[in-house]
Amino acid sequence: MKKNLYRTAAVVTGLSVAERALGFLYRIVLSRLIGAEGVGIYQIALSVFSVFITAGTGGIPITVSRLISKSRAEGCAEGEHAAVSAGLVASLVLTLPVCILFPLLGGRLGFLFSDERCLPVFSILLAGLALSSVYAVIRGSFWGNKRFLAPSVLELTEEIVMVIAGVLLLRGATDAFEGARLAAVAVVISYFVSFSASAVCFFARGGKLASPKGQLRPLFASAMPITAVRAGSSLVGSAVAVLLPAMLIRAGATQAEALQMFGVVSGMAMPVLSIPSTVIGSISLVLVPELSEDYYRKRFSSLSANIGRGVSAAVVVSCALIPFFLVLGRDIGSVLYSDASAGEMIEKCCFMLLPMSLTMITTGILNSLNFERQTLIHYFIGAALMFAAILFLPGKIGVYAYPAGLAASYVVSAVLNLVFLVRKCPLPKDLLRKSLTALLLILPVALIGRLLSALFEKYLGALAALSLTGAIMLAITFVSYFFCHIFSPKPFKKLLFDK
Repeated sequence: MKKNLYRTAAVVTGLSVAERALGFLYRIVLSRLIGAEGVGIYQIALSVFSVFITAGTGGIPITVSRLISKSRAEGCAEGEHAAVSAGLVASLVLTLPVCILFPLLGGRLGFLFSDERCLPVFSILLAGLALSSVYAVIRGSFWGNKRFLAPSVLELTEEIVMVIAGVLLLRGATDAFEGARLAAVAVVISYFVSFSASAVCFFARGGKLASPKGQLRPLFASAMPITAVRAGSSLVGSAVAVLLPAMLIRAGATQAEALQMFGVVSGMAMPVLSIPSTVIGSISLVLVPELSEDYYRKRFSSLSANIGRGVSAAVVVSCALIPFFLVLGRDIGSVLYSDASAGEMIEKCCFMLLPMSLTMITTGILNSLNFERQTLIHYFIGAALMFAAILFLPGKIGVYAYPAGLAASYVVSAVLNLVFLVRKCPLPKDLLRKSLTALLLILPVALIGRLLSALFEKYLGALAALSLTGAIMLAITFVSYFFCHIFSPKPFKKLLFDK
């Protein structure tokens, strides 16, 4: 099982990395074609749209996955089919009314946006709401049956379609607003493709529907706390999109400057700092059905070991990337975006990677063990700190109020999740040693990277110096992990050589 877990995680991570890389490159294209102001308009509309799509799906896919795992453990095939049907009913009930009512209300909802130009962009995105909700449920059914390849390929396909459509459409953009509107059209096109392909794949692989009656109640009971967390996250994002520009204007910035600063932090710096979420998300995705099955079959030794692997992976990945961004953050901003402020933000905010990664993995673990209410409580405690930062810090630290609020939220959520998790399930004894060692290695690796960067910049171009320094730093990190017994190449040998 361990070998299969590593192999599945490696495949899913590889596809997720490819997907995120495309999305990352697409953001660079957006920033260059429509500018920071256009990215800001697009991001504000997208953040409000994410509230509705999260409310319509939220915890439903992961709950469908867990209910399928439970039905498999109990040997009930009918329960698996009913879980999918219940998920479809729930998601459509939550999304179709929005698709119908919002166009009728029209301009009355303009107060949701800090800029009136965002409303038409949002209206375009709304066309893909129901399609995306159905696709999310089908994706959850694949996860529950441990079929991770199909949804990963579908996610990558969706990203490819969005990039191609976006690049083709944006060639005709005449200003920032037109560019944001065309970028939204590309998103809807990608949603239609992923919906159609997932439906065909679901039925072609023998997927069936059954009466949802027996699974509707447990689905809602389990999904609602997760949905509340994710909807809350989207609401916080929307509130940030409205409040942060307003607070920056109140602190002395013009409206255009506020939108540009918001575009830098949300469309440039944060996507780079969210890179670990690709790997952590893949690991969490693969672990969820394994943890659920261990939990319902009462295999507690396996459960503890898998939890330890997840938490250890989160620490190792984040601690490997912190010195990378600490040394090369400014260069990354200059090379990718031609924007020094984005690079400065990446460098100064890179330490949030550790609490962010721990929050992600521990939230996924607790949700898979049916502790959704606890993660909901912990999330909203952290979110309160986020709002406090957005409301009170822009006058003192400007746009950095956003990453400061994020960091505080992640720290609180991660600590509360870990404390609760330790109380419920003992973690492997060597986890603390590995975590502390990985943390202690950050400073020496960063110092070596700083020296290498200064040396290479004298003789090489910016991109070559960045690439070579980053590669050497990551190599030094993982060699150090090997000698400190944090990292072992054995699982990767199995992936490459075992049949």
